[in-house]
Amino acid sequence: MKTGHVSEEREALARTFDSAADLYLGARPDYPAQLFDRLLVATGLKPGDRVLEVGAGPGKATSPLAQRGLRVTALEPGPALAARAREALADYPVEVVETSLEDWHGNLGAYDAVVAATSWHWVDPEIRYVAAARALRPDGHLAVWSTEHVFPVGGDPFFAELQEVYDAIGEGQPSGAERPAPGELPDLREEIEASGLFEMVAVEHFAWTVDYDADSYLRLLRTFSGHIAMAPDDRHHLFGEIRRRLARRADGRLRRGWGAVLNVARQLEQDP
Repeated sequence: MKTGHVSEEREALARTFDSAADLYLGARPDYPAQLFDRLLVATGLKPGDRVLEVGAGPGKATSPLAQRGLRVTALEPGPALAARAREALADYPVEVVETSLEDWHGNLGAYDAVVAATSWHWVDPEIRYVAAARALRPDGHLAVWSTEHVFPVGGDPFFAELQEVYDAIGEGQPSGAERPAPGELPDLREEIEASGLFEMVAVEHFAWTVDYDADSYLRLLRTFSGHIAMAPDDRHHLFGEIRRRLARRADGRLRRGWGAVLNVARQLEQDP
């Protein structure tokens, strides 16, 4: 791994998101309002408090934060995504900075919270907690969550059936890969506490479903790094199979389960 920077592989995959800037805001699911409400309760954030958001993308989480009266500095390294965020957030007191957390040189010790929504795993694990702690005022908070595919009991069988297509193009899941149900996603408790910089305040699970037709589901897949980086012929075959299989359904739709784990931690007092 490159010292002070993400690995070359992580960096290459992270860059793929900028090519999906025009799709991301509409294609990715909205985070539940209850998640933001719980975030404010767990952190004690109030209107006017300053938040540093890591990997803001086009503003999917930034907008709900700003709507709750928070002053957000949104870091986004992708130029196209940063431009979309500025457009989407023009009516809010949000500053969009085209940079990563690793390369950011803003006001240290000035923020009440550092927030990362479906972006923390792209930040260099060797420095992300140190960088977050440096940005925070004493007793500031770190809040991290990601959206992931979950599989409710009795949920849509489409995804299991489609695995044969992924297998055929060499993109199948490894043997024994987990299919977590709502409430079963792993949290970051051990990782956060192992940093020695934060103590956990709250860990909460959220789950919801979204219905997709073929067009909307393929737009979603075009925002996933693995599908963006997929060989064009393989992606064409996969997308064609998705269209063909959904066309056989009476309503032409699938239902995807989404889950998120909100991890909230408070900065520990450090020895001088």
